[in-house]
Amino acid sequence: MFAALRPLLFTLDPERAHALTLIALRSGLLPAAAPDDPILRTSLAGLDLPNPIGLAAGFDKNAEVPDAMLRLGFGFVEAGTVTPLPQAGNPRPRIFRLVEERAVINRLGFNNAGLEAAALKLRHRAGRPGVVGANIGANKDTVDRAADYVAGVRACAAAASYLTVNISSPNTPGLRALQDRAALGDLVARVLEARGSVATPVFVKVAPDLMPAEIDDIARVALDLGLDGLIVSNTTLGRDGVTSTEAGGLSGAPLFALSTAILRSFRTATGGALPLIGVGGVSSGEQAYTKLRAGASAVQLYTALIYEGPGVVQRIKRELAELLRRDGFGSIAAVVGTGG
Repeated sequence: MFAALRPLLFTLDPERAHALTLIALRSGLLPAAAPDDPILRTSLAGLDLPNPIGLAAGFDKNAEVPDAMLRLGFGFVEAGTVTPLPQAGNPRPRIFRLVEERAVINRLGFNNAGLEAAALKLRHRAGRPGVVGANIGANKDTVDRAADYVAGVRACAAAASYLTVNISSPNTPGLRALQDRAALGDLVARVLEARGSVATPVFVKVAPDLMPAEIDDIARVALDLGLDGLIVSNTTLGRDGVTSTEAGGLSGAPLFALSTAILRSFRTATGGALPLIGVGGVSSGEQAYTKLRAGASAVQLYTALIYEGPGVVQRIKRELAELLRRDGFGSIAAVVGTGG
């Protein structure tokens, strides 16, 4: 069905097409996915996942359709990025399809309806099955970015399955400076203090545009302060493999090699002692398998949905299960980090 609809969707502005997709998902008319192959069940930072294929942040910014995405077959879903105050984001146009390269450039700028609205939706789904995380960010004009993250933690810690501290979007000026060792240490300490006694895991999402020393610094802060994991990685400012010069973060197929190399570096820097989620360019079981072997305990995707539709999730899981059995692995956990 998606193959027939894609030409029509691609005649629309990307944001309009996305809004129509959310309407379809809210309708509840899309069929539920078949039960997962048991070999795909795994755990991540204490979270029980039916499969390791997650929906990356950005698709469901305001936590409108997490349960619909779980029904489509995702093992976990990440809503957001959400900021304390609602904000419109950057001027349009701000999303650009690079069809030949199977990529997207976006400069959205954390457009969302605000923390209160998202937290309310997350609280309303309390008691439902499925792992749904909240990706939290800072408002563009805030004077204390760490305080914005603290507000996100306090609002969502009890309602979300996990929290992701997004300090790696390239579309909020100065945000990536929070990846500096001193700034990151202060931020993580404040976020973990705000979490208090709630057992909700906290991850930090990092950029792919990092130098080796920066990777080592981030890994050391994460290990020393007791983060529950890292998400590797966000979109890139690089333009390898594409001809577009539009400003913003690049996602999709051209990001796969870079994001996987950075993932492997974080696996080495953390010594395998910290759960990692691999993101960037995943659109096949083979690519998910490569991320797992590079050190990811789970993977996330978004851009692949734009080009292949919701059926890509079931295909990736089927291919991944076949690869595990082909190579004699009995579980997801057994393959993590085996790729050197």
